[in-house]
Amino acid sequence: MDIIKVSANSRTASVAGAIAGVMREHKHAEVQAIGAGAVNQAVKALVLARGYLQADAIIIMCVPEFVDVEIDGKVRTAIKLIVDPIPQAEKDQPES
Repeated sequence: MDIIKVSANSRTASVAGAIAGVMREHKHAEVQAIGAGAVNQAVKALVLARGYLQADAIIIMCVPEFVDVEIDGKVRTAIKLIVDPIPQAEKDQPES
């Protein structure tokens, strides 16, 4: 499975659709962003994807982590958002 790469110029609806499609097919997605603008677009896309997936009864959670990536011979720090469905047992718990 490929990593969904987001830039500051990415359209949030397109990224959200990609996240939703990957989640429906693979039940796991990884989104990578470098820079504040890209992270902003990625987070907004996650919010939209959450809405898209609710219609399919897929509730998602996201775990962020730092990763080093090499671009043009230079190492840059990126944010990787790991997206997984919330297990059914946790969905059934009442919110506090």
